[in-house]
Amino acid sequence: MAADACEAVNKGDLRIIPATQKRTWFNWLENIRDWCISRQLWWGHRIPAYYVIFDGEEKTIPKGEDVERWIVAKTEEEALQDAKAKFPGQALTIIQDGDVLDTWFSSGLFPFSTLGWPDETPDLKAFYPNSLLETGHDILFFWVARMVMMGMKLMGEVPFKDVFLHAMVRDAHGRKMSKSLGNVIDPVDVIQGISLDKLQQALDNGNLDPKEVAKAKEGQKRDFPQVEP
Repeated sequence: MAADACEAVNKGDLRIIPATQKRTWFNWLENIRDWCISRQLWWGHRIPAYYVIFDGEEKTIPKGEDVERWIVAKTEEEALQDAKAKFPGQALTIIQDGDVLDTWFSSGLFPFSTLGWPDETPDLKAFYPNSLLETGHDILFFWVARMVMMGMKLMGEVPFKDVFLHAMVRDAHGRKMSKSLGNVIDPVDVIQGISLDKLQQALDNGNLDPKEVAKAKEGQKRDFPQVEP
């Protein structure tokens, strides 16, 4: 899949703008490694993998699980049938993996899953492939490359013809403005003004780890020492 994504750029089927970012594209894809596709999150596409539990065993997935007991299937019913076929004559049940698919894995399906795929919908026929994707250069591999790999594998062609990579909005220290850093500033607050107290309330209302919230608040105090509470 990575080789196909490289060939698409080399052949001109996919154009990366600016062209200087092609170096990043090839560096990632020509040195591709195994990808852990699971995350321990509360939301996302749940992994369609089921673990076989034999009668008399505790009905939990053990830490030292037997890899041979994993069954991958579209539905629980199919997984149970496959498990019985794999372990004939044994009384068993199955438990679905509690993890969800990695965010970037699910996001890689975006260009066609939003159009009704896997059904052959009118929208899918009309809007796949699209013409232009515009995004930040920091996720050229994490999102763009995965959409290209998924699109070529599952749809047979690249999901878009051009990828336009825009510049990044950064803070006063040159860091990318990010929810996980707690350094995002609302443009409305820049225009209308905001107190340090209310600025920090936004951090409390977010989903940052408490340690990260404390770190971000200290950073805000240093960046805006003249702001009245």
